[in-house]
Amino acid sequence: MAGTGDAHLREDAHLVARDLVVEFSGPNKTVVHAVSGVSFDLIAGETLGVVGESGCGKTTSGRAVMQLERPTSGEVTLRGQRLTDLQGTDLRRARRAMQMIFQDPISSLNPSRRVKDIVREGIEIWGDPDGASTSDRIDEIMEAVGLGGDDVGERRPHEFSGGQCQRICIARALVLDPEVLILDEPVSALDVSVQAQILNLLDKLKEQFQLTIMFISHDLAVVKNVSDRVMVMYLGKVCEVAGTDALYAKPTHPYSRALLASIPGHELDLPPASELISGELPSPIDPPSGCRFRTRCPHATAKCATEEPVLRAVAEDHYVACHHPGSV
Repeated sequence: MAGTGDAHLREDAHLVARDLVVEFSGPNKTVVHAVSGVSFDLIAGETLGVVGESGCGKTTSGRAVMQLERPTSGEVTLRGQRLTDLQGTDLRRARRAMQMIFQDPISSLNPSRRVKDIVREGIEIWGDPDGASTSDRIDEIMEAVGLGGDDVGERRPHEFSGGQCQRICIARALVLDPEVLILDEPVSALDVSVQAQILNLLDKLKEQFQLTIMFISHDLAVVKNVSDRVMVMYLGKVCEVAGTDALYAKPTHPYSRALLASIPGHELDLPPASELISGELPSPIDPPSGCRFRTRCPHATAKCATEEPVLRAVAEDHYVACHHPGSV
């Protein structure tokens, strides 16, 4: 399954992550291989969905793009500028063009500050990118996220619901007019009805503010509805990249097929998920040799244990890292 390679990268990409490696120190001098040679890109105005089990490295990949976790190796390029070469003030200034929205909206907001101060903070640090007055800019953004009203800015996060807090987080991200939004499970902590409201809001804001979005989620149904392209990850590697319609109509990698087979009520001609995947997720401290999915794959052969697969095209804009894609 999981492999390396950059055949799926495009020349006109706005944001490019190439061969990202992120490792952490583990217990007893071990190394946690969180992300191992991951490459992906985003075209301006595109939404890339990133899916996979917990522990697959999707959140760490997003944080590495933001340089919140500095990559052990590899590079991230935004508009041709290598963010991985920058330090200190230069990095902070370049990173202003990217904003991240986190999974738990309530814990990501300072409970002691008023909403208007939370949203205003970015402008106070960097100034308004459009040269407008601060109060006008905040009013515009709050109205755009559905929190207009004279008293909203005076209240504090604990006075709002989870969905409203996520709207505040979105407003805080948008106030500096970013080019790229990285959304880390932005609706997983919300009620289902509220999830739909936030997803509809994000779709509207994407058009209004001309955003490029990296949407990280474990919810395959949500990713299908919001993404233009999807990247499937497993244990720190990429296994499949394709347009959303192509991936959901014809998943080619064994792991992608297992994920889609696990969706209740799916209409694909797939065996039960239990026949497509078995066993437990290996430890990122000691990942399997060769293909990292081979210990759970019903199609694994001796080649899978010794040779890591590389992403290769199986159709137009459809790439798979598997030694035996024709067997699934």
